Amino acid sequence: MAVPKKKASRARHRRRLAANTRIEPPARSTCPHCHHVKVPHTVCPNCGWYKGRMVVEVD
Repeated sequence: MAVPKKKASRARHRRRLAANTRIEPPARSTCPHCHHVKVPHTVCPNCGWYKGRMVVEVD
């Protein structure tokens, strides 16, 4: 069984964790009805359509 010879320092441990922690921009898609950029799987804020039908009345 593999056992480390020395304890990993707090800095080394945190540096390893921080290597995979990054901020990524949210996913975006286009509305098939009005071609406005929106978040996937949500009602389009521009036209109010979702899954091919009008869901919300937008002024």
